[in-house]
Parts: sequence; C-alpha cells; structure tokens
Amino acid sequence: MHFSRRYLLILLPLLLLLMGARQAPLTDPDPIAVPAGLELKTIEREIKRALIGRGWTVTAESAGQIDSTLNVRAHTARVRITYDAQRVALAYVSSDNLAYEEKRGERYIHKNYASWVNNVLTDLSRGLQMAAIE
Repeated sequence: MHFSRRYLLILLPLLLLLMGARQAPLTDPDPIAVPAGLELKTIEREIKRALIGRGWTVTAESAGQIDSTLNVRAHTARVRITYDAQRVALAYVSSDNLAYEEKRGERYIHKNYASWVNNVLTDLSRGLQMAAIE
C-alpha cells in the first residue's frame, strides 16, 4: 500500500501536466486584409471555398456574415466569419468535446482548434490574393 501511494504521488503531477497539454489559449485570429477592388460576392465565394476545402460546413449566411461548423470525429467547432470590402474576421462561437473552458478570464480550447482555423485562414488569404489578380 505504501509503495503504491508513492507511485501515485509521483504520477499525479505528470498526469495533470499531460491533461493540460491538450489545451491551448484561445484567441481569435487577427482579421485578414482584403485586396482592393474585390466585390463582396467574390469575397463571400473565397470564404466558402476555403471553408469547404478544409471540411467545414456553411451553416448560416446573412449579409457580411457566414457561420460554419467543423466536425472531426467526436469534436465540433463553430465559428462566425464577418466580412466587408476591407477585412475578413473569424471568431470562435462554440464547440463540443474540445475541452473549452475559461480560467481566470482566459479562454482555453483543444490544441488542434488553432491549426484548423489557421489552415482555413491561410487558404482564404491565398484565395483572396488570387482573386485580386484575375
């Protein structure tokens, strides 16, 4: 019994550290600048192209706004993209099974969320630049 308590005391901090490694700070990414001269319809098309190309589903649309959802295995992320002729901004809305929580005024989420969002934004930035030279 004494032997197992010692191992428990050694392993507990390690387990807590590993559990924390699954989360990362959640910050909404900086807006993307839209190249001059693009019409809103073109911007909207490039947003949808970037989302769909990365497996996201467009769930709602209104003027200057697109809501989208990504389902990866048992994980779900929901974002809202707002746009105008100058910029495109992506913001976290909600999630399921992504370990989202707020601690001391800071938001945290599963570490893969940031890469999913950054992949979409990279594709979107490239698509907007390509649309501007066509």
